[in-house]
Amino acid sequence: MSKFWSPFVNSLVPYVPGEQPKLTKLVKLNTNENPYGPSPKALAAMRAELTDDLRLYPDPNSDLLKQAVATYYGVQTSHVFLGNGSDEVLAHVFNAFFQHGKPLLFPDISYSFYPVYCGLYGIEFDAVALDEQFQIRVSDYARPNGGIIFPNPNAPTGCVVALDAVEQMLKASPDSVVVVDEAYIDFGGETAISLVERYPNLLVTQTLSKSRSLAGLRVGLAIGHPDLIEALERVKNSFNSYPLDRLAIVGAAAAFEDREHFDFTRNAVIASREALTAELQTLGFEVLPSAANFIFARHPQHDAAGIAAKLREQGVIVRHFKQERIAQFLRISIGTPEQNQALLDGLAGL
Repeated sequence: MSKFWSPFVNSLVPYVPGEQPKLTKLVKLNTNENPYGPSPKALAAMRAELTDDLRLYPDPNSDLLKQAVATYYGVQTSHVFLGNGSDEVLAHVFNAFFQHGKPLLFPDISYSFYPVYCGLYGIEFDAVALDEQFQIRVSDYARPNGGIIFPNPNAPTGCVVALDAVEQMLKASPDSVVVVDEAYIDFGGETAISLVERYPNLLVTQTLSKSRSLAGLRVGLAIGHPDLIEALERVKNSFNSYPLDRLAIVGAAAAFEDREHFDFTRNAVIASREALTAELQTLGFEVLPSAANFIFARHPQHDAAGIAAKLREQGVIVRHFKQERIAQFLRISIGTPEQNQALLDGLAGL
């Protein structure tokens, strides 16, 4: 502990992202990046923005992108909030809505940034256990709370909650903000954005890092009732009034407009996910049903850490979590067919 630190810093337990190895020629299936490139139209828009205007600040409201998002989802721009990646959006969400002195509820196996934000902002929380099939039980959240947040599909399990079950959760907690974190929704789930008009306590967050292949650009968004959006804007403008740069604004807007590329790449990922799931099951793996761009799998006869180490020796990296309930699972990002075959080749002989 440094004498220069603020006292609370010593107690923080930071989020640990997936490894970004420096070695080349690795099959990298550990960080849920999209194996296919972003929209050519997005790349062209960003190239066109590389002018002397970079000396000027970007639009603080990112109106071009807000309109693109609103048009895509059929909502008003007053329902849209933008941030520098969905993690920044979520940070503002925790600050704006969850400091009510009552516990925030989220799954015990979930996105590991949630407890980190709770530590950063001093928010009490209860981690609600998934059932034996690693599914979210909606009824477990129907109790007093200071807010609810969960990924849908969940991470790292990939399991999805049906839209009618999300609506049940909203009805059970009308006085709390319910945040549906839809980082992976485009790979198999049904977005809850259609419920925003009817439920003023619903906030949906998304990212362009996964289904739109723009993880390196850092663009995230939230859609909800204008009252919720105003709170986020207040927090944002007290923290970073220019979160999105000029390239991010035009590139992300173009990505939303290129529906053909979006559909082609996400459908390719979905097809590869189903094929890889079947191959792994043939090898004896138990694979949870996934609606994401990754799968969560374990082998009843082999230790997960050992499998991960064996794969790494052959140049294939997957994600292994040490949390007790899931210590025998591996999270495997969906790659190209060639990358997926390299994974299967690495598993030969199990």
